[in-house]
Amino acid sequence: MEKLIITVATTGAMTTKENTPYLATAPQEIAEEVYLAYQAGASVAHIHVRTDEGKATMDLKKFEETVGLVREKCDIIINMTSSGGLGFSDEERILPHEVLKPDMGTFDAGSMNFYDGIFINSPEFLRKLGRAYLANGIKPEVEVFDAGMIWNAKRLMKEGILQAPVHFQCCLHVAGGMEGTPKNLLRLVEDLPEGSTWSAFGCGASALALSTMAIHMGGHVRVGMEDNVYLNKNELAVHNYEFIERIQRLAKEFRREVANVEEARKILSLPPRK
Repeated sequence: MEKLIITVATTGAMTTKENTPYLATAPQEIAEEVYLAYQAGASVAHIHVRTDEGKATMDLKKFEETVGLVREKCDIIINMTSSGGLGFSDEERILPHEVLKPDMGTFDAGSMNFYDGIFINSPEFLRKLGRAYLANGIKPEVEVFDAGMIWNAKRLMKEGILQAPVHFQCCLHVAGGMEGTPKNLLRLVEDLPEGSTWSAFGCGASALALSTMAIHMGGHVRVGMEDNVYLNKNELAVHNYEFIERIQRLAKEFRREVANVEEARKILSLPPRK
């Protein structure tokens, strides 16, 4: 198996301070959590930002500050969200990528019910986003919440909006998507285009089982307080690096080496950092 890429997702759009008082929301807090996770072995940082009041946002200034602070601290691969939550315009979702040109950006391959709202990713938006990524040298991370989104991605590959090798993120146990079961992860991975790389996460109680499966199956993993705030039942994680340390222990048991940033870039077909 190729080496294991660990992505840290520190913040997200849905986790709140009510869920955990340890959630990083200010740029300095997010950058510090990313850096600690990097030191523990994460090679990719999935970046969301929040307003001063802690609400989800796609504000360019918040991204500039957060990404700038992360880049000052380490050379971790930057993977910025293109959703930021619900209800943002196409322009708000694309602009931070065009300005900051991160290594990667999320590409949610279809619309869906999402908790108590609707997550809109129209074909028109996906084509605009895909073209913006191509123009700015950004690799899409194609997030799939159900099997139909993989078919959407395959059609966009035929159009040239997505270019092989594609990297997929299998997002499970998100309310409105596929339940976080082993069978569903197998179902998604079986449908991926040949030559793709993939990662997986499960929200909440499904997180550990799906991470373990991904390690064993040759995929990669995403962990962090965006997806799960509990290290163990009734035990809140204080820092995101605690999840990274657990993945390190699991990877060692499976005799799977963890990739550093340079190795992760090669696996993901990313150019060297300038």
